Amino acid sequence: IGPRCRIGPCAVIGSGVIVGEDCRIGAHVSLSHAMLGARVYVHSGARIGQEGFGFASTKDGFLSVPQLGCVVLEDDVEVGANTTIDRGSSRDTVIGAGSRLDNLVQIAHNVVVGRCCVVVAQVGISGSTVLEDFVRVGGQAGVAGHLRVGQAAEIGAQAGVMSDLDPGVKVLGSPAQPIKDFFRQIATL
Repeated sequence: IGPRCRIGPCAVIGSGVIVGEDCRIGAHVSLSHAMLGARVYVHSGARIGQEGFGFASTKDGFLSVPQLGCVVLEDDVEVGANTTIDRGSSRDTVIGAGSRLDNLVQIAHNVVVGRCCVVVAQVGISGSTVLEDFVRVGGQAGVAGHLRVGQAAEIGAQAGVMSDLDPGVKVLGSPAQPIKDFFRQIATL
């Protein structure tokens, strides 16, 4: 734990976790399998580094897949209250420098969030998805797994993203579609 950190009451910091300088860890936070850079702020109740939702189906039921990675929160990241970030299974889950995650966000295993991204409340990002730098995701949006969202793309509130998005695109709706197409359909209706 680096110098000048503030740790709230009932926070749990697991063995091997690295916390950089000037971090703030809120009340009831749990950190395991994680590396935090400098000036990271994790708000109350967040869960960082727990196992992801990884399993294989067998004839006898489910077999858990080992989650061998960790979570990397780069410098100046802010994680909202009651947000969960799963550790990676085959690679680390990474939240890029300067990114902001609102309250009640779910980041699955192996996700990579680029620099200075904004992810608003109740967003779910499925496993192995990559958000490039400066992506913005509106509240309650869902992003399917194994996708790439291009730099500076904007995903509107409650959008359902099921395919890769090009850099700079703005989408709405479910399934997500370019914002002009979405509003053209609304006008037609």
